[in-house]
Amino acid sequence: MCDYTITLQNATDEAQIDKLLDLTFGVERKSRPSYSFRTDVSAAPDLSFSVRSPSSGKLLGTLRFWPVLVGDETALLLGPLAVQPDLQGKGIGKALVKHGLNKARKMGYRLCFVVGEHLYYAPYGFELAKPLGFEMPVPVSADKFQVLSLQNIPFGILPKGELVPWENTYEERVIQKV
Repeated sequence: MCDYTITLQNATDEAQIDKLLDLTFGVERKSRPSYSFRTDVSAAPDLSFSVRSPSSGKLLGTLRFWPVLVGDETALLLGPLAVQPDLQGKGIGKALVKHGLNKARKMGYRLCFVVGEHLYYAPYGFELAKPLGFEMPVPVSADKFQVLSLQNIPFGILPKGELVPWENTYEERVIQKV
C-alpha cells in the first residue's frame, strides 16, 4: 500500500496529467472513439481528481468525469482513469473510482457511463449499457460500454437512448438533479 491524497485537479496539474495519460494509454489515445466526447469540452470541474504522494508531491493517478447528454438529462462519462504503471494494482485506481462515484452521487447525477473493462467496473455496479437501451454514437465494444444508476433508480424509469456529446457550455447549463 502506498500513501496518497486525492484532491481536485487544478490548472497546474494539466501537463503532468497529459504525460501520465500518454504513458498509460499511448500518445494515440486521443484517436480512440470515446475521446470524441472530450473534444472541445471541459471535464466536470468538481469531478476531476488527482492523486499525489503527500511526501513528494508526485502525481500518482488521475480520474475525470465528462458531461454527456441522454435525452435532456445530463449524465457523466467516467474516464480516463490512469495510475502510474509501477503503482497499478495497489488500490489507487479503485480509490479514485469510488471517490469520484460518491461525489457524483452527492451532486445528484443519476447516470454514469464508462467505456472500459467490465470486470474492473462491475464491482461498482456498472452494467452493460446496450441491453438496457443506451447507445454510443461512436464505435465501441459492446462489452466495454457500461452504465451505472448512481441513485439506484431502476433503469426502466431513467432516460434512454444515444449519448450525445456535450457542447463546451458546462458552466452555463443547469444540471438536472434528483
